[in-house]
Amino acid sequence: MLTTTEKSLSPTQLEQLEKFGQRVNRFGVNFAVCSSDGKLVLLCEGGGFKSDEKMIVENCISAVKTGGDCKKHEGNRLSTTNSQILVTVLNSDPDEPEFAALLDLSGLSGANSNGLQSEYLGQMLELLVEELESTAKAEKEIEIVSAELAQVYEELVLLHKLSTNMKVNTSDANFLQMACDSLTGIVSVEGIAILLEKTVEDKKQFVLAAGSGLIDVDYYMADILNSRLDEELKRGKEALLDSEVDSPFRYNWAENIKNIIVVPLFCKEKTGTDTEGTAQNNRGIIGIMVAINRIDKPDFDSTDVKLFNSVANGCAVFIENGRLFKDLKELFIGSLKALTNSIDAKDQYTHGHSERVAFISRWIAERLAEKTPLEEEQIHKIYLAGLLHDIGKVGIDEAVLRKKGRLTEEEFSRIRAHSAIGAGILSAIKQMQEIVPGVLGHHERIDGKGYPNGLVDKQIPLIGKIVGLADSFDAMTSKRTYRDAMTVEQALAEIEKGLGTQFDEQIGRVFLESDVYRLWDIIQDGFSETYGMSNFSEYGTIAVGTLIK
Repeated sequence: MLTTTEKSLSPTQLEQLEKFGQRVNRFGVNFAVCSSDGKLVLLCEGGGFKSDEKMIVENCISAVKTGGDCKKHEGNRLSTTNSQILVTVLNSDPDEPEFAALLDLSGLSGANSNGLQSEYLGQMLELLVEELESTAKAEKEIEIVSAELAQVYEELVLLHKLSTNMKVNTSDANFLQMACDSLTGIVSVEGIAILLEKTVEDKKQFVLAAGSGLIDVDYYMADILNSRLDEELKRGKEALLDSEVDSPFRYNWAENIKNIIVVPLFCKEKTGTDTEGTAQNNRGIIGIMVAINRIDKPDFDSTDVKLFNSVANGCAVFIENGRLFKDLKELFIGSLKALTNSIDAKDQYTHGHSERVAFISRWIAERLAEKTPLEEEQIHKIYLAGLLHDIGKVGIDEAVLRKKGRLTEEEFSRIRAHSAIGAGILSAIKQMQEIVPGVLGHHERIDGKGYPNGLVDKQIPLIGKIVGLADSFDAMTSKRTYRDAMTVEQALAEIEKGLGTQFDEQIGRVFLESDVYRLWDIIQDGFSETYGMSNFSEYGTIAVGTLIK
C-alpha cells in the first residue's frame, strides 16, 4: 500500500523503499514508512501476517520525535521498542527528522525470531538509511548543478540575444532598453539603468539612456556613481559593489539603497588590464550600468559582476559600432556630395543642381507615399538617385557642358550619354544596384521619346519617373546658357502640359497638388528649414545607411 504525504520523499527514494520492502518480505517481515505527522507513507505486508497500523504509526512518531534515541541497537541509529520492532529515522538531519522506517518482526517465530535474524535485518535497515541519504545528497547536488546550468543557459541566451540584435538600423535607445529588460529577466533587482556620456551645454556628463524598475539617477547622482566607480577601477576592481551585508557601507547612499552594483561601458580606447591603464578610464568609459537592491538574495556577488560586465561590454560594442557606422555614413555621403558638387562645378549654371534634385525627389516620394505604398527605405534610395542622377557627366567634356548656344547633333548625343555613363559607374558598386534605375531612366518619357532606351510608361521604373520630374522642375527654374529661369508658375504649367507624355500622370499630379511654394522657399533658403528633423544635413547620412547596413 502506497499513499502520498505533504512531506515528500523523492520518486527515487520511494522506489528504493518499495524494493527494500519486497526484499524483507521474503524473510517473513513487514516493512512500513511513516511521516512525522502520523501519515503512513508505505506499508509492505508480505510476511504472512497483518501489521497493527496504529502500533506502527505510534512507534514511528516516537522514533521521529526522539530522533532515533530509543534503545540503541549496537550503538547505531537503529532503535527498538521491543524485540518485535526495529525502527529508524530516514532523513540525514537528526535535528529535524520527518520520516521513520519500521520493520515489524511480529510474524517471526521459533528459530526465525532469534537475535541473529534480528541483527541481520537491522543491518539491512541501516544500509537502507545510508543509501537513502546518499541518494538525497546526490539529488541535492544535481538540483544545485541544474539550477546553475539553467542560470548559465539564461545568461548565454541573453548574450546571444544582444549579439543578434546588434543591427546598424537599431537605435541606441532601443538596444540599451532591450539589454536592461533582458537582464532584469535573469537578475531580480528593484531597478537598473544605463547612462551614456553626452555633451550638454559644452560639458560632458552621464545622462540616462535606458532603464527599468524603481531607480532614479539625476545628474548629481550620475557624477557620484562615475566618481566612485573610478575609485574602484583604480583599486583594480572590475566593478563597484557596496552593501552592508558583511560590513558597513563603504560609501554613503540614499536610504532606499540596500545594495548596489555599478559597471563601466568601456570604449575601444581602453587597453590592457593593469591598474595604471584603468586609472585613465575617464577617456575609456563611454557609459555606466547601475542596478540596486538584489531581490532574491542579500547582495550582488562575483557571478553578478561577470554577467553585468558581459552585458555592459556588449552594449559598449554596439554603441561604438554605431558611432563608427555613423562616421562611415558621413564619410560616404560627404564623398558623394563632393563628387556631385565637382560635377555641378563643371557648369556654373547648374551649381547645386544635384542636391536640389535629391531634395525635390524626396519631396515627391514622401507625398506619393501618402497615397500609395512606399517604404521609407525606397524614399531614401530615391533621394540618393536624385543626388547621383548626373554623375555620368564626369565623362562629358566641359567644353560641351559649358557651350553657349545651340549644340550640334553630335554634342547633344554626347550629353545624352551621361545617363548610361552614370549607370555604368554605379553598376560596379554592389550597394548601388537599386540606385542605378533612377540614374539610367531619369530622361525617359512616358510617350517613349526619351533616352537612352526609349522606354514607355510602365517600362520606366518608379525611381526614374520621380527623379526625372524633379530634374525637369529644377532645370526649368534654373538659369541656363540658352535661356533665363522660368518662374514657379511657368514651370508648373509646363509640367501640367507634359502629363501623360513627358511625365507620369499620377506622379505629376501628386507634385502639382503639393505645397510647391513651400518647397520653393525651402530650396531658396538653402534647406535651412528643419523640415521635421533636428538637422536636415543629416538626412543624406541617414539615407546612405540604407545602402551599407
